[in-house]
Amino acid sequence: MSAPRIKICGITNAADARAAAELGADAIGLNFHPGSPRYVQPDAVEGILRALPPFIEPVGVFVNQPLRQIFETLNRIGRIRTIQWYGDKPELCDAYPFQLIPTFPVRDLDSLGTITGYLDLCRGLNKLPAAIAVDAHAPDQYGGTGRPIPWDLLAGFRPGVPLILAGGLTPENVAEAVRIVRPYAVDVASGVESVPGKKDPESVRRFIDNARTVSKT
Repeated sequence: MSAPRIKICGITNAADARAAAELGADAIGLNFHPGSPRYVQPDAVEGILRALPPFIEPVGVFVNQPLRQIFETLNRIGRIRTIQWYGDKPELCDAYPFQLIPTFPVRDLDSLGTITGYLDLCRGLNKLPAAIAVDAHAPDQYGGTGRPIPWDLLAGFRPGVPLILAGGLTPENVAEAVRIVRPYAVDVASGVESVPGKKDPESVRRFIDNARTVSKT
């Protein structure tokens, strides 16, 4: 099993972005949803982006926003070419030159059916997303819940595009989650924070080390 890619989400400052990269993260998430405690204004992220070394991917996180508006925002910012989209109805869209990652809440087998149905529609239109992400189900809350998904539901789930696992991951449980789900990537926000929006470097280090331990066993 190859090591999962690792995204540290909810980055709000350049120091945390730099630390995540130095500790081995593959990507950071910038949350552009005003309702989030990890919200960053699109016009205020230049310093964070400048802190990233080459080959570390910045990901823009959006909630229930039309893709046309998102494209306009990211074209103004520059540098961000990956969109992680939370919401009630993901669009069927060729997002090129951006990479689109719709995120789905998972709580039961019906949730997996929703994902499969969406991807079947995308295949029929030849507009598959770059990946999908799965997160915990929480009414009226989009990410950052601190709640885990029932990982056993995802054991053996192969949607045909890369699968990114989020939802309640911590340094203590990420190895087990990776062992069961075998995702393409893992995504963490609250599980490595000292307070919302501020990352704890030691927690980030342990999370990354533990996530990658599974590939060595």
